[in-house]
Amino acid sequence: MMDREIVTIVSGLPRSGTSMMMKMLEAGGLPILTDNIRTADEDNPKGYYEFEKVKQIEHDSAWLEDAQGKTVKMVSALLKHLPRGYHYKVIFMRRKMEELLASQRQMLVRREEPTDTVSDERLMMLYRGHLKQVEAWIDQQPNIEVMYVSYNEILEGPAAQAERIDRFLGNTLDVEKMVSVVDRTLYRQRQ
Repeated sequence: MMDREIVTIVSGLPRSGTSMMMKMLEAGGLPILTDNIRTADEDNPKGYYEFEKVKQIEHDSAWLEDAQGKTVKMVSALLKHLPRGYHYKVIFMRRKMEELLASQRQMLVRREEPTDTVSDERLMMLYRGHLKQVEAWIDQQPNIEVMYVSYNEILEGPAAQAERIDRFLGNTLDVEKMVSVVDRTLYRQRQ
């Protein structure tokens, strides 16, 4: 049974599959916390599932009261600002780094923003260092349980991954509905 006081967080690097995971959890029956300010577009045709107040967590975490018993999306760099007064279950999305970088680059191209300010090699090094720091920090937090989920493995075997996620969250989700929203046609940056 899902604990009403737990805050479920979907996290990871940008373009790692966090929106897909939010859609899966919503389909499975977990209430989500989103404000729909950032609307669907070509990069995320099914929506972003963001909640703007998350970006202010370093200075304002009052919204976490409303996040209990729900799931919210949070970029990995913000996890370190989670206050200790809550219990969190974090689903941390991972994706092949080359695909993640290609997806980010494509997003910049669509927005007509520069794609050559930092090399892929440099970004890869920075991201890997960041992930190592975040994972080490999570391991030290007694109020955080984490499950690492591969975007690539979800696309290869959505049922097995959905069952894993359901077990982590207390065996209350509709696994079939979770699987039904996995859309392989959105897997556009394959490596």
